[in-house]
Amino acid sequence: MAFVEYEVKDAVGIITINRPEALNALNSAVLDELSAVIDGVDQNTIRCLILTGAGEKSFVAGADIAEMSSLTKAEGEAFGKKGNDVFRKLETFPIPVIAAVNGFALGGGCEIAMSCDFRICSDNAMFGQPEAGLGITPGFGGTQRLARLIGPGMAKQLLYTARNIKAEEALRLGLVNQVVPQAELMPTVEKMAAGIAQNAPIAVRGCKEAVNKGLDLPMDEAIVVEEKIFGACFETHDQKEGMGAFLEKRKEKTFTNN
Repeated sequence: MAFVEYEVKDAVGIITINRPEALNALNSAVLDELSAVIDGVDQNTIRCLILTGAGEKSFVAGADIAEMSSLTKAEGEAFGKKGNDVFRKLETFPIPVIAAVNGFALGGGCEIAMSCDFRICSDNAMFGQPEAGLGITPGFGGTQRLARLIGPGMAKQLLYTARNIKAEEALRLGLVNQVVPQAELMPTVEKMAAGIAQNAPIAVRGCKEAVNKGLDLPMDEAIVVEEKIFGACFETHDQKEGMGAFLEKRKEKTFTNN
């Protein structure tokens, strides 16, 4: 891989977009590599993923404008589909994905961060969808996920004005979950991911599936989705182990995702 690195620390996988000379901007090659890395994650051993960008200046500064500038209508739509396919794969991946946002998360960078389950950012992070100033709309899900995360009114304001916002405003709007000093970003996220990895994978993945599916359904249908996922946990090793440990007052637990 030329632009995407993947490393494993115990049960946590760390994906790093490594194109710092271009502030980790997304071009077709980066998207293809990212898709391949996601496909290659061992879901039997990895229990949480972290997505970040190389360096301290930028998470992902956006899609590669040099590549986009000469696209035709058909090519533009195809490029949008390529990005959306990868981001949707990330969003629906069975394992939780945390975005560790270190610096610029603009355009495609904001969009890929929003495709993760939640976002922790450094105090120098900057978010925005600047596309309207470039004569285009967001093409990797920005108009859809931003409105779902922070509400349509505020999303439209940010989209129409193409204004960038700093970390603290992103926190206030609910775009990110936590802001930490730059030096503490990866230690904070890795500790959080390790904590998630200690819980029963069958339950954590079930929570992700239930939330994702339920968001698109009326409440009466959504709670049925939850009931089925809840019921499926019973008679599993993880349910017996988790409840057994509680009843036996023991801290040690061995979860297997079975």
